[in-house]
Amino acid sequence: MNMIYRILLVLSILAIVYPSNTNAKTAFTVVLDAGHGGNDPGTKGAKVKEKEVNLAVALLVGKYLTESLPDLKVIYTRKTDVGVDLWKRTAVANNANADLFVSIHCNAAVDKAKKIITNVRGTEVWSFGIQSSPKYALDNLNVIRRENEVIQMESNYQEKYKHLSNQTDYIWSEFIQNACIEQSLELSSMTVDELKKTVSWKDRGVKQNDGYIVLRGIAMPGILIELDFLTNPEAENFLISAAGQSAQARAIVRAITRYKANYDRKNGLSSEIKAEVKSEVKAEVKSEVTTEIKPEIKKEQPVVVEPAKPLTSVYKIQILAGKNLLPANSSEFKRYKTAYYIENNLYKYTYGESSDLNEIKAMRKSILKDFKDAFIVRFENGVKVETIY
Repeated sequence: MNMIYRILLVLSILAIVYPSNTNAKTAFTVVLDAGHGGNDPGTKGAKVKEKEVNLAVALLVGKYLTESLPDLKVIYTRKTDVGVDLWKRTAVANNANADLFVSIHCNAAVDKAKKIITNVRGTEVWSFGIQSSPKYALDNLNVIRRENEVIQMESNYQEKYKHLSNQTDYIWSEFIQNACIEQSLELSSMTVDELKKTVSWKDRGVKQNDGYIVLRGIAMPGILIELDFLTNPEAENFLISAAGQSAQARAIVRAITRYKANYDRKNGLSSEIKAEVKSEVKAEVKSEVTTEIKPEIKKEQPVVVEPAKPLTSVYKIQILAGKNLLPANSSEFKRYKTAYYIENNLYKYTYGESSDLNEIKAMRKSILKDFKDAFIVRFENGVKVETIY
């Protein structure tokens, strides 16, 4: 790293830690980084590639930010399905003298044999730092390794990233990010707080580590968001739906808006919010969802997510509920063929299905001898909306 570049980085750090109250900089700048892209799909769910969800949500975040904060500037590391080297992503932010860097990703869960684990889900938000708790040490290492593996797709990557093994440069990058650590943690906490309002399951909290290449290279506060697990069916259904992408994008925007309001207040600046980004209804995503929207992403084309088409009501009979997922041949089902959905962290099992309420009433009557407490529930678009009786 040459001396001129180091001097520029020091000036950037001083600007972050001791911001000026002058109007030398015309706009608060946020760099949105849609993880992966092009030949790098990221992780994969049963129905979608990570790069597609990352881009769809990043574009929505940018759209909502510009609508709600007219004095804010948004820069994207990519707006189409193209591959971008990690060093270029950080260079975009550093060259723009950005105030925030937000990298958007999706997670995956696999065991030691690389077999998919389907029952793990929840949002994680990462910032630079040393993880003090060893509780999730192995999981954390696997996530970091997966996000960094993309450099091996880059030409001459050994030369580009040789500084990562240089002790002097490592200490230097740590010094840069330590100057931003308080602000990064502030944004991380706000982001988790807002994202957890969009789903019914528990978030996985704020995490810190110094292993993310894309965070080590920036000279401003930054976070890396793992929206949820594409390896979990319920989470994937939510992430590929128009409603899910909109809800999570709006949550990220609310977090950035809160952060900027604090930033402006600390520096004696006025904040202008043109349109309030309101919280959307928390999603109760069910395993039975069959109509999802997969964002179609084409090279050099923006992502357009069409709204889901309304479906007619469907009635089912709920017979059991519990904290554990039962196998399909469980004796508790008494040989009835069942389905399940998830609500309030409980697995709720149903029998039968009909759009005719009278038909489902007759079906319920026929199984009361085996399930005396059975009752009817109504679904729309795969989501439970009403308990009949």
